[in-house]
Amino acid sequence: MRSGVLSSYEKCAAVEDLQQQGVSVMRILMIEDDAETASFVSNGLRQAGHTVDVVADGKDGVLLGIQEDFDLVILDRMVPGLDGLSVARTLRSSGRPMAILFLTALGSINERVQGLDVGGDDYVVKPFAFSELLARVNALGRRSPIRDEHEKLSVADLEMDVAHRIVTRDNQPINLLPRECLLLEILLRNKGRVVLRTMLLERVWGFRFEPKTSVVETHISRLRAKVDKPFKTALIHTVRGCGYSIYEG
Repeated sequence: MRSGVLSSYEKCAAVEDLQQQGVSVMRILMIEDDAETASFVSNGLRQAGHTVDVVADGKDGVLLGIQEDFDLVILDRMVPGLDGLSVARTLRSSGRPMAILFLTALGSINERVQGLDVGGDDYVVKPFAFSELLARVNALGRRSPIRDEHEKLSVADLEMDVAHRIVTRDNQPINLLPRECLLLEILLRNKGRVVLRTMLLERVWGFRFEPKTSVVETHISRLRAKVDKPFKTALIHTVRGCGYSIYEG
């Protein structure tokens, strides 16, 4: 497994390979305070086609896991702020339909049982082979789809049917390209909150561009031309020096 970012071709090839295996492309939250482990695992999962966010603190992991939509959480039991078992309990009690995989050095039978009892779906002990971890992650991705096929996201008179990628505003259909649709979905899932430009680079393109790139601004401009300009009220707002937010008013 090599390090570094993926080219767009490699990213598409990885996603296609997952789909051929019947594996869902997942958005993964990794809660791990060891920087080397976090980098190794997250880079490997990205090369396999998944999208990965990493936090090093249990409390930060809970906040992000509750606020946003993840398909899988990879969780160390020994993280600062809030221990892994407590993190898993809190995420489960939130009702978020995510899978939880423990990745930890605590590997006794009793410790494994504890992890599964608080809601873990799988338990991998360090040291580990990445190939085994990836196989377990992909196995979780073969399960029934987590997202509600009837899920709709909306703000004001703008609505998105997530499963069918149908977007309307004021009951008028809006034709969006795939990346425009993903951009809009991310904004809608964070309605009223600021979505960082760096976050969009990671989530939509799968890797970071050079700092001076205008790719985000270009795509946001195209999205606004379809979603905002034909209508009286703008919904997509620029937060200068930071990112974007979608809200009414």
